[in-house]
Amino acid sequence: MTHHERLGTGIGWRPEIAAAVERLPGLDWVEVVAENVCPDHLPDSLKRLRDRGVTVVPHGVSLGLGGAARPDPRRLADLAERAEALGAPLVTEHIAFVRAGGALTASPPLEAGHLLPVPRTREALDVLCENVRIAQDGLPVPLALENIAALISWPGGEMTEGRFLAELVERTGVRLLIDVANLHTNRVNRGEDPLRALDELPVEAIAYVHVAGGVERDGVWHDTHAHPVPRPVLDLLAELRSRTDPPGVLLERDDDFPPEEELAAELDLIRTVLGPPTRRTPAAPEGVRGTAGPGSGSDADDDTARERLGLAQAALLSALVAGTPAPEGFDARRLRVQTRALAAKRADVAARVAPELPRILGAGYRSAYLGYATSRPMRGGYRRDALDFAEHLLAGGRPEDPAARRRLTRWWQDRAASRPPRRAARFVRAARAALAGR
Repeated sequence: MTHHERLGTGIGWRPEIAAAVERLPGLDWVEVVAENVCPDHLPDSLKRLRDRGVTVVPHGVSLGLGGAARPDPRRLADLAERAEALGAPLVTEHIAFVRAGGALTASPPLEAGHLLPVPRTREALDVLCENVRIAQDGLPVPLALENIAALISWPGGEMTEGRFLAELVERTGVRLLIDVANLHTNRVNRGEDPLRALDELPVEAIAYVHVAGGVERDGVWHDTHAHPVPRPVLDLLAELRSRTDPPGVLLERDDDFPPEEELAAELDLIRTVLGPPTRRTPAAPEGVRGTAGPGSGSDADDDTARERLGLAQAALLSALVAGTPAPEGFDARRLRVQTRALAAKRADVAARVAPELPRILGAGYRSAYLGYATSRPMRGGYRRDALDFAEHLLAGGRPEDPAARRRLTRWWQDRAASRPPRRAARFVRAARAALAGR
């Protein structure tokens, strides 16, 4: 894919709306969460779309290129495999960190289960650029990175979002996936100016654009992907369109899916905002990579920067998912909002990957999961988290209803072991894990 080729107008493919997506008129392409598809067993719906000429782009959420550690080779290989299986012209990921701790910081590994912002400092940018280069070298197609929505801000920022993205592109040649809904989120939550960000962006690097809905509660904008696209987000799309003709625009919807007619109407509204395509100016040849640029140094300097960033990210993530004190310089109230949001997302995703749990526990499922998640970090993804939650309940003699407890025991046994461990065994396991992380 060169900058001259167009993706057009697309939608995020999700299993819940697969049939509706196939029927949407004028659909040019779809985006699929990379971790949710198996290259050897692609959903029939995606195969049919691909066979009729609809482009499919894998969108990764777990690489964590903004983290202190170098990209995990297995995760990178998995993303590359999905790109090849789908015949994708590019792959996308996020400018975010999703895990912290581990060997780099001699502390227990922590999983966020969510995209968290990176510090906008030159040292963090150095680490990000090196991680991006590693990812580019491991992928068979070009990489584009998305700006994320955030509830919290790092202290000591040295650059605006637009400048941070511009330097990232200059130093690596990576493309950008600009989410205008995330720009709106950051305006509400962090007081940032989205128009300044658009002015500072290297618009020629944009691979495509995300548009999504959300909702404001108590002065905080939640990027839910479960509501209609609001007017302020469409206005930002129009502002971006006034600066460039983006190669593609995609509507994201992840939950509370509306009728097919409403999805089609939202896509038509996006097309109206974009207007007719214009002729694009020639761009750099395919494969051109930026230079190392300012801030690149020796391997020793890089390792020191990674260690500092790793310690800072581990402290933040521990405060968010393990109940440790807020690191200095962060807004403690906003961290509490983020903590609640992370726990709520865990409960929602666990209910999707293990739908038997809310059926077994009934109305008490959500409060029980939120209580569990407040100070118990994820240790291996959402499926593992659902098993740990069930184990936690059973070890504590819950649920109180004997029939529900038997059903939960059978569910757990089918997936984990012959007998749930007793409370003492769980304590020993946790102590061993803590010692191993030191």
